[in-house]
Amino acid sequence: MLPVRTRRVKNRLATAFRMAANALFKSQSWLGDSFRRMRAKLGAPKAITAAAHKLARIAYRLLATREPYDEAVFAKQERLARVRAEARLRTQAKRLVSRWFRLTPPSHKRDVFLRRCWRCWRYGRRLRSAAWA
Repeated sequence: MLPVRTRRVKNRLATAFRMAANALFKSQSWLGDSFRRMRAKLGAPKAITAAAHKLARIAYRLLATREPYDEAVFAKQERLARVRAEARLRTQAKRLVSRWFRLTPPSHKRDVFLRRCWRCWRYGRRLRSAAWA
């Protein structure tokens, strides 16, 4: 059986990155959103390790290039994440609206003529009436 926890390490820097990654849970930044998505998808131990790895890559990049930390780089990622979330919510709303319209009775004679009757929809029969035929 595979262990659920992450393996114990003696490296103090790895432990520090894991502690920082765990603190991202309450962060409202792009990294916090990324961590919460990973945690929902992978589970807490794997998400902590993945977020710690992401933080380590950012720290290495800052040390290797000797550039100061710039939050504007992540502003683009935040905007893209917000656009993706908006698109996801719009598609969910469309699905809910289409489901709701399929279950409600038609409100206009023309709707009844163009669509199947809500009572007979299950059986695939058209509404038969001399007035609309």
